[in-house]
Amino acid sequence: MKTLYLIGGPMGVGKTAVSNNLKKLLPDSVFLDGDWCWDAYPFRVTEETKAMVLKNIQFLLNSFIKCTAYKNIIFCWVMHMQEIINDIISGIDVSSCRVIKVSLLSDGNTLRSRLMKDVAMDLRKEDVIERSLAYLPLYNGLDTIKVDTNSKTAGEVAEEIASLDC
Repeated sequence: MKTLYLIGGPMGVGKTAVSNNLKKLLPDSVFLDGDWCWDAYPFRVTEETKAMVLKNIQFLLNSFIKCTAYKNIIFCWVMHMQEIINDIISGIDVSSCRVIKVSLLSDGNTLRSRLMKDVAMDLRKEDVIERSLAYLPLYNGLDTIKVDTNSKTAGEVAEEIASLDC
């Protein structure tokens, strides 16, 4: 049986770094970052673009699930609302998969510090800090396993996720 890992969390919490580490820990794994399915300039959020990115994600996840080369599929994206998670799952064939839904969390100070480092390195714009902090409490209401990333490396968090027995 395959495993599909859906890894959510606010911007800057470490989803991409954790997912890259998890990919190396799990056998026969493939990693998709939702941001890769919607990397546009200028970035526009409309009903049309939201529908497009959802279809892109579903297509790629279904392709990975059907491919016999992969046993573990790792997908990360902000996924701050249950509706987003449900919409993704509703368009993919998970009949041959167990689905592990994870939200990566940190306290506000840790998240702010991580984002400020990214801003200083010109990887993000400063406005992401307040948006990310505003998203943080939304994850508490989701049907996901909550994983605390405070004082942990991306590798340690990946090991914690890899050891989940759901």
